[in-house]
Amino acid sequence: MLKRMFVAPDPGRLRLRSAARSVLGIGLAVTVCGAAGHSLVAAITGGLAALLALFTVTDTTVRAQMVTTALLPAVGFPVLAAAAVLHDHPVGRGLVFAAVVGAGVYARRWGPRGHSLGVFAFMTFFAAQFLHTVPGRLPELYAAIALSLAASSTVRFGVWCYERRLPAAAPPAPPGGRGLARATTRQAIQATAGSAFALVVGQLLSEQRWYWAVGATWWIFVNTTSRGETLVRGFRRTLGTVIGIVLGLLVAVPLHGAPVPTVALIALSVFGIFYTAAVSYTWMMLAVTLMATLLYGLLGVLDSDLLTLRLAETGVGALGAALAVVLVLPVTTHATTDAWIQRALRCVHHCTAEAAARLAGHPTADPAPHVAALEPLLGRVRLSLSPLVHPLSPLRARKARARQVLALLDDCAREVRGLASIAADPEASHDARLTAACQRVEAAVEALTTPHGTPQAAAAIVTLAHPPAAEPALVHLHGLERALAELSAPLRSSPRAPLIDA
Repeated sequence: MLKRMFVAPDPGRLRLRSAARSVLGIGLAVTVCGAAGHSLVAAITGGLAALLALFTVTDTTVRAQMVTTALLPAVGFPVLAAAAVLHDHPVGRGLVFAAVVGAGVYARRWGPRGHSLGVFAFMTFFAAQFLHTVPGRLPELYAAIALSLAASSTVRFGVWCYERRLPAAAPPAPPGGRGLARATTRQAIQATAGSAFALVVGQLLSEQRWYWAVGATWWIFVNTTSRGETLVRGFRRTLGTVIGIVLGLLVAVPLHGAPVPTVALIALSVFGIFYTAAVSYTWMMLAVTLMATLLYGLLGVLDSDLLTLRLAETGVGALGAALAVVLVLPVTTHATTDAWIQRALRCVHHCTAEAAARLAGHPTADPAPHVAALEPLLGRVRLSLSPLVHPLSPLRARKARARQVLALLDDCAREVRGLASIAADPEASHDARLTAACQRVEAAVEALTTPHGTPQAAAAIVTLAHPPAAEPALVHLHGLERALAELSAPLRSSPRAPLIDA
């Protein structure tokens, strides 16, 4: 796990830049709150708002990111007010919190902006419980949030806006459908049910820290779709929390809230959250747990019993999420993965067609947007297949085939990236054989994505015995054909032994 984090590729050092910029933006936000005379509680609230804005706002353009960031208070302020007013009314507080959970998950159907606003609404309610917010504190907290969002936005969109120089790659939209056929609708119901379980059991464990259980359930559902993904994420969250608590006992508790070292370690934890988020959920949760532990130290309430309670509440939240995805309108891994693989394969075909058209001399043809869109799709395939390739998965045959699918899809991505780079060369020439090869790729993708296709039909389209090609573009096309031909076996296996059925 440690090796994976440090050797994971970081193209353009985007993870490093994101982590460093986030520390700068959140640090500036907290500093501004302190300079304005806000209390420690208000400064923590503002720092959390800045963290969420930097972490969850992922729109495809800088302009859209600015709009989403500006909209965060529109959902955060009313939720914060509701949480403060209901602070001493457990039943009403629980019902409203469950409604916020359901609405926050359902909002994902509107893409990155809906996801960001939903997370911000939930975390605002969560923070109100964490900091015991009462109505009298609302004006100060509103001001702190506004100042912090302005400060972090100054860093993100002004001082260090590296996204302006990057190609926009739209994150893949969640699977569609109507009513209960829509994944986001099912997940909203699941998350609400799981959170209700976590809320009730969490309060039995602690009337003061019950919200930890709800928070664990919520974050397990974030960025997952299927039953298998959610179960694996629950395991990783629990593991990360355990390691983070052990680290907190060794590091945070002995500090007794000493300001300078505690703030330095909080900054390091923030860096860890952003640097590891795309690579390891376990490592990210370790960093989150350590940060929360250090914050409790600053507030003067940290001890070993509190950390033990946090672990218990996290277990309750993970159990609530597991029960919900297994018993309430389950979304199978098979259905989810099949949809993402088909979208990735169609994207491969679009990349190939645009590259061939560019090489044929069509000035408007451009494979770059399709190449940019392919990586997020492959990321979704990897996430969806993660339950099968997990080290603890007992399904050996399916694990091997899932790994084969991932490797072959990576081969496809590598070949289309090479083809696109050649097509971008204005001196690249068109070979008549490109057209035939592209037609074979199109037919192979069609065979692989047709519901009633067979391995033989998909593989027969591609002739593997190609003579050596002098043209680099043809080399990439022939490599792509080989990968597609080999994909036909794991994707079109016998119905009695499906690739995925979790």
